Amino acid sequence: MSKGRSPADRPTPQLPTAFNDLDIGIAVHEPRTGRIVDANDALERLYGYTTPELQTRAIATFSANTYGDGQQAITRRLRATAEGCPQTFEWRIKRSDGQLRWVEITFTHYPHNGIPYVLAEVTDITDYKHNDRRVSLLQRVLRHNLRNEISVVEGFADQLTDPAPTPTIDTCAEKITTSARKLARVAESMKQIEATITSEAATRSRQSVKTAVGDIADDVRAAYPAATINVIETTPLWIEIDEAFGYAIRHALENGVEHAECAAPTVRVEIDESPNTGRVEIRIDDENPPIPPMELCALDDHQATTPTCHGSGCGLFVMKWCLESLGGELRIEPASDRGNSVYVYLPPQSPPEGDATYS
Repeated sequence: MSKGRSPADRPTPQLPTAFNDLDIGIAVHEPRTGRIVDANDALERLYGYTTPELQTRAIATFSANTYGDGQQAITRRLRATAEGCPQTFEWRIKRSDGQLRWVEITFTHYPHNGIPYVLAEVTDITDYKHNDRRVSLLQRVLRHNLRNEISVVEGFADQLTDPAPTPTIDTCAEKITTSARKLARVAESMKQIEATITSEAATRSRQSVKTAVGDIADDVRAAYPAATINVIETTPLWIEIDEAFGYAIRHALENGVEHAECAAPTVRVEIDESPNTGRVEIRIDDENPPIPPMELCALDDHQATTPTCHGSGCGLFVMKWCLESLGGELRIEPASDRGNSVYVYLPPQSPPEGDATYS
């Protein structure tokens, strides 16, 4: 919050000093441009910027990349509020350190000297988003997966007992075994979700990205000897990770290998700094058929809550959840004909003291 000037000296409104005692973030916006003209201490802590820094930055600076039209969308809401229509909505912010947080924002009309401004109340709801809303979505995705695989098992089991001509016993057994493995992966996903929900107690460590990704790639190479996994570090970077990171990267690499149409697939991993955000960017490219839109649907927070939207597997959903538990983000871009690019974004960290490699 700006200090040392009386409201009479300022052309724009100044928040009362008492607002610094609040636990929720408070800001005053100029509705035409969206510019923040004042903010309390809680908002500074939430966004990771001082009030003078907030005053000079566009809304897009602290909006997640999820919103391609973030500046315009917020400005529309601000203008509607200034015209007498208060707004309450959820938004995903990007802190100064690159970490992503979910917030609930309430806009109300806040006139000053006859000029319309907008007062914003900003509440961090990240924990609620992780542990409530997405649990509901996950239950739907899991029910869909379980029903599908159980139906397959029942169908081929019936054929084994049918006296009429049926597929060979080997074929039925193979299909049942495949479904059983898929069910086992669902169970593993559930185990990881439980660990992510209780991530407050998880042990995190600071590692170089190349080392963290390289160790996982070594494990996947050992499990799939015919596969080639190339890890290329363009920029040396460090991150804070726990088991959730391992699950997400391992799942991306295994998908690149298991869904290949050739016997010796190649997966390329590139580590660099995101040119747009300064966050750590891990890009994983495969040469497989594009991931179907139905599976990608579970990654869209706006579509994923619809009852008709189910992925054929919950792995992508759990990847997204794991990365968001670390303050990160997942983006997937299927090619039009062949190949998928998986982008993992995470907040960068400083290297440990005494590490000469990154000094």
